[in-house]
Amino acid sequence: MMIKFDAVYYEPDSLSYPLGKELKEAYGDIPWIPIESHNSIKEMQEKPNSEFARMKRNLIIGTRKTHKYTENHKVSDYLVPYTSSGCTAMCLYCYLVCNYNKCAYLRLFVNREQMLDRLLKWEKKKERPLTFEIGSNSDPVLENTITGNLLYTIPRYVEEGIGKLTFPTKFDMVEPLLDLDHRGRIIFRMSVNPQPLIRQIEIGTSSLKNRIAAVNQMCEADYPCGLLIAPVMLVEGWRELYTELLEELNVGLTIKMKKQMFLEIILMTYSYVHRAINNEAFPNMPELYDQALMTGRGRGRYCYREETRAEAETYLRTEIERILGDVRILYFS
Repeated sequence: MMIKFDAVYYEPDSLSYPLGKELKEAYGDIPWIPIESHNSIKEMQEKPNSEFARMKRNLIIGTRKTHKYTENHKVSDYLVPYTSSGCTAMCLYCYLVCNYNKCAYLRLFVNREQMLDRLLKWEKKKERPLTFEIGSNSDPVLENTITGNLLYTIPRYVEEGIGKLTFPTKFDMVEPLLDLDHRGRIIFRMSVNPQPLIRQIEIGTSSLKNRIAAVNQMCEADYPCGLLIAPVMLVEGWRELYTELLEELNVGLTIKMKKQMFLEIILMTYSYVHRAINNEAFPNMPELYDQALMTGRGRGRYCYREETRAEAETYLRTEIERILGDVRILYFS
């Protein structure tokens, strides 16, 4: 799949890297606009919120300068800044909008050799093998269709590393990954939501049907696999929507997948920034902020109230057990 972009904004030194040269060749027929830093593109920062969707049609290329690993203690031990941030999709709740505002477009970092070298060196100083999350700022499956970074990363890490890698996705383009020699050390996690919410809220991502097919394929290829039911959106009729989701999973997932999978369940957080952008860029889309159910969470963010969260957790755990049986739930947050 060749994703079409309107223009490429690039740091000139990115063209000195092999991946930078590959991208210049692949997208050489559209405008390339030099920038000083991928973190500060004045032209983008000055655009109105209503331009959010159009801004997503630009590709940003640079190098990653910061490499701070953050402790996680969920599926992974550490979140690792890796080869991209942002996305071409337009999920109306995207947490990256909290960090980048309307500039949550896709940024590719071409110094992948440097980043993986650092990770391999860093992990060898630890007392035990660790698991590293390489998709906390992006969607590596989507990115892989542009850069082939998973095809670079997985074989090299499995050969030279000592721990595991993991990443989530909302996309179904997993065919290139199926024949890789992963040795069970790459944990694949598919994010799922009810199809009506995917269609209205997770704009530009793969359908639920295709996500289910993709995770089945990865499981059949012997990748350890899990599902993120995330983020859970407590919109009108949410109980029926999520029961229907669980029923679709029960029917659509293979026996092998249901036997070995784990679940992560994450309730949605939202923000003032989301509301401002969505109201201008997607005026006809559903309003995700619900004053009756949500409360402030510092710095303009909202989360569901404690009593609402408790009710949702009880309902979902009960329905999961009823429909999917004794599936392992790693956490509910």
